[in-house]
Amino acid sequence: MNTFPETLDAAVEQAKEATQKAIADGYRLVQVELLIPEIALKAEALALEFAQLFSEDSSGVKVMFADTGAASLAKRNWGERPFQVTDMGSRFTPIETHIAPEDEIFIVACPSAVEVERAEKLSQLAGDRPVIFLIPQLEDVAVVGIGLAARKLRDRFIKNIYSCYYLRPLEDAAILRCHPDSWQIWLESESGYELATELSNKPMGEELERLMISLTNSNGEDGNTNTQPRKKTSLLGNLQKFLKALSQ
Repeated sequence: MNTFPETLDAAVEQAKEATQKAIADGYRLVQVELLIPEIALKAEALALEFAQLFSEDSSGVKVMFADTGAASLAKRNWGERPFQVTDMGSRFTPIETHIAPEDEIFIVACPSAVEVERAEKLSQLAGDRPVIFLIPQLEDVAVVGIGLAARKLRDRFIKNIYSCYYLRPLEDAAILRCHPDSWQIWLESESGYELATELSNKPMGEELERLMISLTNSNGEDGNTNTQPRKKTSLLGNLQKFLKALSQ
């Protein structure tokens, strides 16, 4: 059973452990989703944590960034490391040129919908080698679209990426998924976060709205409306502190 991560550094540790377990369980395409404002700005620091983790057991770790500029900046900031750093290619340089036989695992830092075709190509080129999409943003409707081609892309590729870790803060609640456990909704209480329910699938859209209304209904069956408001815990504040620490 999971414990709820009260800080983002605790969430990152959970995510690293969940990713290791998912790969050990045979998942080849996995993603770590931290749905937190401005988290994409910290993709480099998070990618370094994951690269250091997996390079402890493998000499074939390759970190990939969306473009040459981000890859070059990471190389400069990180210095000499026991893993490779590159980009995902461009219209002039196909991603095939960035894949080597000695690569054993790929960590892709914050790929966006602009790179979705290259991300799909990477998943094909990787074969049986694991690919970790770290805080991906592959489903931007404005870029991917909503037509037949977009639906085919989702069916063919995006929906087959396994969410080994997912954290989404909501108002007075949060959604958490930490492999191998199921999807969970946690509610804020005076003592912190408490597990409210577990689900077999990711709660989304109207289903999520109905769930939240049901779970946060303070009236209950006894009609009691004299309830005290929940005391706000420090999760969101701690998230901001962690993001600030990453940038220092």
